[in-house]
Amino acid sequence: MDLLNTLVDKGLRRELPTREEALAVLATSDDELLDVVAAAGKVRRQWFGRRVKLNYLVNLKSGLCPEDCSYCSQRLGSKAEILKYTWLKPDDASKAAAAGVAGGAKRVCLVASGRGPTDKDVDRVSETISTIKEQNEGVEVCACLGLLSDGQADRLRAAGADAYNHNLNTSEATYGDICTTHDFSDRVSTVQQAQAAGMSACSGLIAGMGESDADLVDVVFALRELDPDSVPVNFLIPFEGTPLAKEWNLTPQRALRILAMVRFVCPDIEVRLAGGREVHLRSMQPLALHLVNSIFLGDYLTSEGQAGKDDLAMITDAGFEVEGTDTTTLPEHRRPCGDGAETQAATTEDADAPATTVPAPSDETRRDLVAVRRRGAGTDLPPNA
Repeated sequence: MDLLNTLVDKGLRRELPTREEALAVLATSDDELLDVVAAAGKVRRQWFGRRVKLNYLVNLKSGLCPEDCSYCSQRLGSKAEILKYTWLKPDDASKAAAAGVAGGAKRVCLVASGRGPTDKDVDRVSETISTIKEQNEGVEVCACLGLLSDGQADRLRAAGADAYNHNLNTSEATYGDICTTHDFSDRVSTVQQAQAAGMSACSGLIAGMGESDADLVDVVFALRELDPDSVPVNFLIPFEGTPLAKEWNLTPQRALRILAMVRFVCPDIEVRLAGGREVHLRSMQPLALHLVNSIFLGDYLTSEGQAGKDDLAMITDAGFEVEGTDTTTLPEHRRPCGDGAETQAATTEDADAPATTVPAPSDETRRDLVAVRRRGAGTDLPPNA
């Protein structure tokens, strides 16, 4: 396909595709899927080889969030029967993190529900970061605490946070459809604050919320403009008790096309396969490793993931290797002290494309695949790592 040859050439040069090209990836047929994966895989291997970075989530505070994000099981008014608990103590959080590190995780992601942290919360998380770093040599720590106020990013960086995560989730045009308690610009501002404080920015999206192809392309281009170091791609987990419980819009094939599109738009950025991969990719997860260079190990915030040992076996069986703590994830030109830290992007005219509605998948809804987390942080049971 001329399209795929063009996208590979652009990806190897770190050149931004056009919106029309990105939309065309999403519009490819199932018969073309392996060609799409193979093409995006060339770009992935150019910048990241066959390495897979492992990340581990620790949910510091679960449930009872005042925000109304429709996709979230912790949202205001959620009836999802998830674990609910207040802040973990630093030692407990460090023990949870240690399980992930022992399983091979290079980065620990500390997440807390809520609109954003108070100054007291920042103090608490800062202590947790220090404890984790003291007890786990070489580990990266990413904080995800919601919207940041003035000065909080600097305090987290001073405490040792390497990165800050705050996802854009969906396009600016449709953001109001999934959340009314804050807006798209609030999220952009928080990512920019993290970058200004010297933290590595982590920002991604959620696919499968009923968005159009144009919405997916819009949010990925918005992310590329923000230039985060890592882009987590989540697939909606339709929790019972949330407004989006009936949104089962993804097939494994569509999920792979979305990941390929993200890789073409973000060729040299860490693309992370995140929440919902087990639910929507299912037995086709190994193919996704040809597109992403990073995954979460084990469980998520409020749902259970694939067993950590199965994640490791999948990586090995697919011919990839776990990235060690002695390896820098990003290619040299993207490192803070590397040459040419700013990425090159060709200036292209954006193609006006009509918003297309995602067709409903033909397979039956698999609600049995959504398992609420009952182990790990906030429980007396060992974590899945």
